Amino acid sequence: MRTRTVQVSSPQQLRLQRSWYWYDWASASYVTVTAAVLFSPYLTSIANKVACPTLPSDAACNNNLHILGIGVAPGSLVPYLLTLSTIISAVVLIFVGAIVDRSSHPLRYLAGFTYVGAVAAGGMVAIGGTDWQLGVGLAILANLCLGAALIVYSAIMIRITPPDDRDYVSSRGWAYGYLGGGTLLAATLVLLVTHGALGLDKAGAVRVAFLAAGVWWGLFAIIPLRGLRTLNGTRPVQPRDRIGGFRQLRTTFASLRDYPQTKRFLLAYLFYNDGMQTVIASASLYGSKQLKFSDSELVVTILLVQIVAFFGAMGFARLAARYGAHRMIYSSLFLWTLVVCLACLLPERQLALWLLLASGIGLILGGSQSLSRSLYSGLVPAGRESEFFSLYQAMERGTSWLGTLVFGLVFQWFRDYRYSIVALLIFFGVGAILLRGLRVREGIVAAGNTPPRVV
Repeated sequence: MRTRTVQVSSPQQLRLQRSWYWYDWASASYVTVTAAVLFSPYLTSIANKVACPTLPSDAACNNNLHILGIGVAPGSLVPYLLTLSTIISAVVLIFVGAIVDRSSHPLRYLAGFTYVGAVAAGGMVAIGGTDWQLGVGLAILANLCLGAALIVYSAIMIRITPPDDRDYVSSRGWAYGYLGGGTLLAATLVLLVTHGALGLDKAGAVRVAFLAAGVWWGLFAIIPLRGLRTLNGTRPVQPRDRIGGFRQLRTTFASLRDYPQTKRFLLAYLFYNDGMQTVIASASLYGSKQLKFSDSELVVTILLVQIVAFFGAMGFARLAARYGAHRMIYSSLFLWTLVVCLACLLPERQLALWLLLASGIGLILGGSQSLSRSLYSGLVPAGRESEFFSLYQAMERGTSWLGTLVFGLVFQWFRDYRYSIVALLIFFGVGAILLRGLRVREGIVAAGNTPPRVV
């Protein structure tokens, strides 16, 4: 029986991939420093100040903010913000994907989304006093632009990488992101520790870190934008393509019926990624408000996660080459369940145990994120990469909405983040059940793609 030849990247593809990796390095500044570490506790502190102006900043606030006549617990503001951000993204990003697929210049969209997002991220330097509304608006804009940019970025990976190299290339991209985010995070730690010597108060140091993250994103994005500038789109925009956005939305969802394995993976990803992203997005909030760690200790925690995640991404890529991405993602969900259970039981101010738990998160985070992207890339119909990655991206990197909604509602009811954390177990359980029944090779063939040697 004749075996299929393994597809290996050509020298030109390798050159394009080396440029492509740098976008993870660039965008990780906002994802890591702002979204994962500083924004949640900073905006929550501002919300607490508005709702309970006479209480110390570290005291529990039992009053509510009033938004459009609805009482919202200050501690639930950020989870609800992430929920709103994703609901907006779920609609807007599908249109973005369809437009980019039809454009002859996809890099222009990547550049546009990048620099609007970077300006919004850097603009968070202006959030102060009681301006929680400004923080909400800038976060929604930055998250939306990040999601739109990553649609283009992820779709480009398919075009410059043959199937057998995608697990490695996707993992290496994530690894660049962990290194980039970790590098800026280390500088942020120095800033937070020495802010007094620099003439800054604690809030001022956080705002400077917001500015640095936006500048980093925009500056390093120049490398992939220049290196990938020779790429063209699948076809030019036709006049009829400029209208009928809602028709395109219906068409995208309706076409999932023709790709049942793609739909099954997206449903599985919706659940288990919501669990992962809620853990990531809420880790700093949980650590600061529930376990009473300082901002500097939280920065050290996320820095450790970044370092370990780099090795986790590359290690899982090697295991996927032997056992397949599907099996490795499925196995990681059991480890995520264990992590959530341990986080719920962790006592206050036990930094050593907290850092040990963070190491476990980093190990499985790198692998589960990078392999999910590469596995899905094979299930995307040929020629509709950006359109289908818009569905994927609406659930990606801090824009999950079911998990953050549950997290926020549980805190609203019980005023205890331990209950919020343990409620996330359902997402990993449902995701594992759906993922177990996924027939990967069948789905790749149905999408018109060539399966890798090991699936």
